[in-house]
Amino acid sequence: MKKVRIDIVSDVVCPWCIIGYKRLEQALSTLSDSLEADLYWHPFELNPAMGEQGQNLKEHLQEKYGTTEEASQSARQTLTQLGHEVGFEFHFSPQMRIYNTRKAHQLLMWASSENKQLELKLKLFHCYFTDNQDISDEKVLIDAAANVGLDSETAKLVLADMTWAESVATTEQQWLEAGINAVPAIIINKKHLISGAQTSELLVSALKQINNL
Repeated sequence: MKKVRIDIVSDVVCPWCIIGYKRLEQALSTLSDSLEADLYWHPFELNPAMGEQGQNLKEHLQEKYGTTEEASQSARQTLTQLGHEVGFEFHFSPQMRIYNTRKAHQLLMWASSENKQLELKLKLFHCYFTDNQDISDEKVLIDAAANVGLDSETAKLVLADMTWAESVATTEQQWLEAGINAVPAIIINKKHLISGAQTSELLVSALKQINNL
């Protein structure tokens, strides 16, 4: 059994990040007889300057990318179908909002030291895309942490501690300086970059080649 290190740079409000992860999960399942993976999640904020109230998602996409109503609707339908194919539920609505994710990344960084990072990451994707919750809200974040077995009181302290926020910002800057400016970004064994939500077939092929399987 070979071991592989997989670093994933992502944001919890990035729909392609959860699709990319679920496809990776499928690929690793296919190779489970010969390959064992250690996963590490790293922060990336799509909207670091987003205010506390967030912004309507359609309005945000129109302002940031010039996305039309028709294109937005088409993208949501595509994402919903792709989510269905990998076992993830997207519930898009006209009222859906985009939020600042700095505090979410603070909790995720702490969760790594508690060996609960993957569980929390998946829970936050579910909170945002499936339940349409405000993942900049501290109560939502603390409840999510508690749901995966993390201590609520410690979670509160992590959210209030600026050193965690600074650690997130520093880590994000390091990835930017390393050339990561879009997510998801999957790095295999610290040197092989796979950008975007690639198919599980491509990921299986890449993992085999990289690990000489």
